[in-house]
Amino acid sequence: MKLSCIFYEININITINEKWGKNVMCTLCMIVKNEEETLEKCLSSAKDVVDEIVIVDTGSIDRTKEIALMFTDKVYDFAWCNDFAKARNFSISKASSDWILILDADEVVESINKEDFNEFCSSKNNKIVGRLKRINEYEDQYGVKKYIERVNRFFNKNYFHYEGIIHEQIVSSDNTIYKTESIDLVVNHIGYSKEVLSRTNKIQRNIELLNVAATENPKDPYLHYQLGKSYFMGKDFKNAYSSFKTALTLVDNFYYEYAEDLIESFGYTLINLELFKEALTLIKYEQYYKNSPDFLFLLGLIYMNNGEFKRSAEIFLRCTEFSEGKIEGITSYLPLYNIGVIFECLGFREDALNYYKLCGDYKPAIARMHKQV
Repeated sequence: MKLSCIFYEININITINEKWGKNVMCTLCMIVKNEEETLEKCLSSAKDVVDEIVIVDTGSIDRTKEIALMFTDKVYDFAWCNDFAKARNFSISKASSDWILILDADEVVESINKEDFNEFCSSKNNKIVGRLKRINEYEDQYGVKKYIERVNRFFNKNYFHYEGIIHEQIVSSDNTIYKTESIDLVVNHIGYSKEVLSRTNKIQRNIELLNVAATENPKDPYLHYQLGKSYFMGKDFKNAYSSFKTALTLVDNFYYEYAEDLIESFGYTLINLELFKEALTLIKYEQYYKNSPDFLFLLGLIYMNNGEFKRSAEIFLRCTEFSEGKIEGITSYLPLYNIGVIFECLGFREDALNYYKLCGDYKPAIARMHKQV
């Protein structure tokens, strides 16, 4: 059954800031619901980046709209219909400018090069989508870590819109493949920290919506990939395995933006399920991602868990030749630590200690060093 969507709007008028006049250059468009914990921090960080702010509320029962009105008069209500793309496109329709910046309420602008940002808004870039840098914070048993990625968030509304009921994607209006370009804008994303996940139950909500979407569109690899990611984040590795494997059979272009993460997430799922032999089948994707330290690190783990220690150590050393990866430490202490573990397992104690020392204050390395002393 197709989900129907009914929306209404309430434009709450307050005094319009002068900079939000006729010559608006860039509009921040956001959809929100019950975001009183993070919205003010988000908008405070973004208000000087853009010329206008549009907030679309999908049913808040807390102070979200009150906080939004502190920053803009363009606050609208949208009756939620389980379709993120429709909500996104509704927000964009309320923008006075052509150029749109998309943020979520749990993202905070950390830094921006205004000159670079404004230069991007030239006519030659109308059909190019800008990719900001997002720093995702997450927790594991060793504390808070960072995962860095580029995401498509800045575009001209005359040439692009959103599609997809969840994990919506920017698509070109003429359905052609478009170019992307990195912009010098960095945001900090804390939406998937343990505390926030516990409060909003995002994982379960996403799984329910994605299951509906995947049932209606069973041949869409992106939906199966996102479903796998949701299961993976909930540590349901068996269901993640099934979803990722389905997605892999459907992908027809491994240069798609999400394809590398699909391969890597599937690889970590196989490792968590101890399907080490099957994980070796992912080696064939090195032809696409040989210049990615994150993919190479995964290969190192796969070789390591299959007892191919020499090959594993060589791959880990290749990771250290890169300046930056997506996962914090992926080009430094993480591969060095694993080389230390390999030497320790092979009985080369001094070599192991030397590599552990190169890991700085990485707690697992320090713990292994103490065991060696």
